[in-house]
Amino acid sequence: MSLDKFQDAGWDVRVKNHADAILQQDFPSQLHELTAISLSTAIDPSLLIEGGGGESKITQELRRKLEKAGWQKHKFQVHKSVDARQVASATHEIDHVNSADVGTLVLEIEWNNKDPFFDRDLENFQRLHQDGAASVGIVITRGASLQDEIPAIFRECALTRGISSPPDLVEAFDVRLTENQQRQISRQEALGMSFVDAWAKTFSSSKFGTATTHWSKLEERVLRGVGNPCPLLLLGIPSSVVVGWSLNKSVNSHTPLVR
Repeated sequence: MSLDKFQDAGWDVRVKNHADAILQQDFPSQLHELTAISLSTAIDPSLLIEGGGGESKITQELRRKLEKAGWQKHKFQVHKSVDARQVASATHEIDHVNSADVGTLVLEIEWNNKDPFFDRDLENFQRLHQDGAASVGIVITRGASLQDEIPAIFRECALTRGISSPPDLVEAFDVRLTENQQRQISRQEALGMSFVDAWAKTFSSSKFGTATTHWSKLEERVLRGVGNPCPLLLLGIPSSVVVGWSLNKSVNSHTPLVR
């Protein structure tokens, strides 16, 4: 099992510090199940829009599949001693951990948090690797194509549902606009933009803005060395997972593996 299947399906893939070789050599069954679970992801576009707090249904479904396959939440307790005297201790809680005789894989899903959560995850992976507790760190987040195409996905979904006003949004998606969003939409409508276009632009920026967890924010950190020397596998969910998304152009089987 290699990472080619992810690339063939349009996913963003980046590996650091020989993570691909480690996974293929020491964790082939875990890599196989991670690939199968990830590539089974299918997102109804309405789930991208729907209101409500807490963890999204998209993340919940992916977590459920991982947990069923044995990727369980785990709290690592690290204690350091000198001459039998404890001099330091730390706790690192990881959402998905899969252990084998040869080592341990640690995985975090960052669907739509504030982007500093990437620093937390990568620094946790770094410390656990240095302490011999993690073989490879894995992060799954929104991919570049999905981040770029969310406004257009919102627009198409709204048009399909016949959305033409704020009350329609409440009925279809349980979405209630904030006063600031209403002002932004009104300003754009005054410039000649349709309600749906103005809403899609404003709401996508509010919900999945550039300061949230997505591919480019993750790459920025890895390129400047956050997480080193831990072997890393980074996966970006593409727009191709959105059911019925007609403008998807993210699949390119010739995209090289990024290291």
